[in-house]
Amino acid sequence: MYTEFFGLSAKPFDLLPNPKFLYLSKGHRKALSYLQYGVQENAGFTLLTGEVGSGKTTLLRDIINKISTDVTLSMIFNTRVDGYQLVAMINTDFGLETKGKDKVELITDLNDFLLEECTSNRQPIIIIDEAQNLSEEGLEEIRLLSNLEADNFKMVQIILVGQPELKQIIAKPSLRQLRQRISISCHLNPLNREETEEYIYHRLATVGNRDCVTFQDGVIDAIFRFSGGVPRLINLICDFLLLSAFVEETKVIDMDLVQDALTELSFDEPVMQGSGFDASSGPHDPVDLNSRLARIEDNYAKLNANRSEKEAILERLSSQGSILEYLINQQQTQFGQFDDHLKKISAQIDRLRQSLLVDGKRSSIEESMGLRSKIE
Repeated sequence: MYTEFFGLSAKPFDLLPNPKFLYLSKGHRKALSYLQYGVQENAGFTLLTGEVGSGKTTLLRDIINKISTDVTLSMIFNTRVDGYQLVAMINTDFGLETKGKDKVELITDLNDFLLEECTSNRQPIIIIDEAQNLSEEGLEEIRLLSNLEADNFKMVQIILVGQPELKQIIAKPSLRQLRQRISISCHLNPLNREETEEYIYHRLATVGNRDCVTFQDGVIDAIFRFSGGVPRLINLICDFLLLSAFVEETKVIDMDLVQDALTELSFDEPVMQGSGFDASSGPHDPVDLNSRLARIEDNYAKLNANRSEKEAILERLSSQGSILEYLINQQQTQFGQFDDHLKKISAQIDRLRQSLLVDGKRSSIEESMGLRSKIE
């Protein structure tokens, strides 16, 4: 809703991993180059890791959009499965029948399919997101899939994507064979202070107006300090700031708006001058960022739950021309409904009185007739 106010074609800080908004920091550019090399050279195993919200999925979708038509793709997002289920999901994604088949049959079908694709000059790629949730059984199954190879080339390219703990999992002695097969590995770090500012203006420019809002001194420092340079956290804060600025009918974001945003999103540290906030200090530790992001996303979801209702109210207020006029119309409507209700009650009372009157007359007549019959 605030997009029209700021002259934007869309929300610049949407949480969806849209490759249209991809900002190539030094780390993201390096990771993108590694991924492209792995796909082009059919390198076998590629590993991409990064903190929650660092942009892994956005990077992946950019790669997918640029993949040529001679590539067959399977993407797995649900990784809390066992080995059999994992192979079944891969086969299903490739369009293979899985109903009623055991694991041996599934792997045989997959092997035949991959061989057919390669002989038809099509490159099969399996991308597994959130791979840190895979069990050791699942990871071992992935390693076994990499054994599906011809004499002089790999029949499938496998890209594992996950959070930093994925590296710790793969480092286990029991998974050393998998570790030895990973030919390309890259990690996405959070943005630094300069990249955070560039990221914010890049997203604004992507939807049409880089200068639609003015950030006062210290605001971007505060955004960086409390986001730790994590893109998803930056989006959460900036989206809330633009909404707050729209409600206040201002295109200047100051520290007061930042304070309100951080309070609403339940950040712990104060941000006002003289309150102990140090904008020059570095981002939080990764472990703290994980818990922080989970907490903030939960609170943001709760705040956003009522957003549609609030926006609808604001639209109605805007269409009426003023808050006062809207409230007056609202009260008049309520009074009209109240009057209609009173009229219905009044009509019911009249009918009741009439019934009582008729019953009273009937009782008098019956009483008179009773006396007459006694006299006779």
